[in-house]
Amino acid sequence: MREHANALWGRFKANRLASTLVILLTLSLGILIGTVVSGGVRGQEKRASDATPLSVPSPKQMSNQFSQIAKSLEPAVVNINTESTVKPSARRRGGQPGGGDDDQENPFGDFFDKFFGNQDAGPIKQRSLGSGVLVDGKGYIVTNRHVVEKADRIRVKLQDDAPGVQHDAKVIGTDQETDLAVIKIDVDKPLPVAKLGNSDSMQVGDWVLAIGSPFGLQATVTAGIVSAKGRNIVPNRQFQSFIQTDAAINPGNSGGPLVNMDGEVIGINTAILTDTNAYAGVGFALPSKTVVDVYNQLIGSEHRVQRGSIGIQFNAEENPAIARVYGVQSGVTVADVVAGSPADKAGLKVGDTIVSVDGKPVKNGDELVADIASRKPGSKVNLGFVRNGKKQEAPVTVADRAKLFASRLGEAEDNGEEAAPKQSKLGITVRSLTPEMADRLNVPSDKGVVVQDVKPGSFADDTGLTRGDIILEINKQPINSQEDFDRVQGNLKSGQDVVFLVRQRGAGRNGGTIFLAGTLP
Repeated sequence: MREHANALWGRFKANRLASTLVILLTLSLGILIGTVVSGGVRGQEKRASDATPLSVPSPKQMSNQFSQIAKSLEPAVVNINTESTVKPSARRRGGQPGGGDDDQENPFGDFFDKFFGNQDAGPIKQRSLGSGVLVDGKGYIVTNRHVVEKADRIRVKLQDDAPGVQHDAKVIGTDQETDLAVIKIDVDKPLPVAKLGNSDSMQVGDWVLAIGSPFGLQATVTAGIVSAKGRNIVPNRQFQSFIQTDAAINPGNSGGPLVNMDGEVIGINTAILTDTNAYAGVGFALPSKTVVDVYNQLIGSEHRVQRGSIGIQFNAEENPAIARVYGVQSGVTVADVVAGSPADKAGLKVGDTIVSVDGKPVKNGDELVADIASRKPGSKVNLGFVRNGKKQEAPVTVADRAKLFASRLGEAEDNGEEAAPKQSKLGITVRSLTPEMADRLNVPSDKGVVVQDVKPGSFADDTGLTRGDIILEINKQPINSQEDFDRVQGNLKSGQDVVFLVRQRGAGRNGGTIFLAGTLP
């Protein structure tokens, strides 16, 4: 028994010794591994201490020509906000008690009434944005006509104005032919102005900057080059010859400057060519040479631009076939002669080719227009022309282009009439129908007056009259001239019922007539 106990005790001591050895071995191995790992980390820390820390260098001026130009010009570039009253038609065309084919003429009428509300809801405010350039420290600003056209209120924000501060502006003059306008703000301090350059000095490939407020983002600067010169993008607009650029121009840039590398304004950004109403790489600016000429006339006593004209029309683009058929090498072949115009009185006819003005050769239409337009109405020129292969000459008295073409186009240009008709108590301006106008509108020439303009919110506007409508009668009295209209409306009194018999715009010679009526306030 004792021997068995001794054997067990021996085995126990042997196992305890083995366990102790295992524990000691495990601890030794752990310490060794820890030492190796610790040594590895210390080795890594030692190696990382050899890396050089990164740092941001001090600000350094790189190529700074663009930034210098932007800084010098931005204070002279303004943001323009306009508000216009747009009154939806007070009636749906053709709609009157007991008849009319409204649904046939306007199949979407019910759709718009349901989803956008009844169009009789009243006038709404339409807001738009644009840019402008200060050119006179007294507050005179050049911009585009379409930026301020028909605006009820024009407000200008200067670059250094505090948030929310804007200045009311008034229109000094506009020019439809070039889409330019001059507006003015009144301030109690001299304002920074832009320096104008000569657009003729610009070459294709020259760097330019466009500055303005695209999408309302004030003081935006974009860069590009002059892509082309002398671009005519609107048919029959002889006075809109543009500088083309690839500097980004977007809605809101209109009226802002195109600037050369000397910090001079060499154009006013006016239009873009795009299918998306946003920048597509092709923008157009009116050359500064044109801008200066128009500006100097708009700030004059008459606040309008006078251009000479002889009353002819011709193809905007040269066509060699015309020259071959009419047997001429150069010149301007007449495609139309305005009745009663200087050219008509001088005996010029369709097919004649004008080859000289006062002995100076004329190569194309641009040269002819530039020469005649620069002459004052009433001055005389001697035209050389070719008819049936024979050279002839005729003296011609230059006329005012705006007045000459206003009646032919069926509307008076804003800068075209010395004594533009005043709006009546009815809130409309009318003009007598001329044979040319009636032919253009495809209506009889012996009846009615054409509505030239309708004041928003006026009595005429409330009854549904719109520009281009032809008024045939007022309260059963025939209206065949502006004098008839003035006489009849002059006898109308407040509270009186007024009934217009109207041929609506676009109805044509065989179109029907409708009554539009109301009670005069």
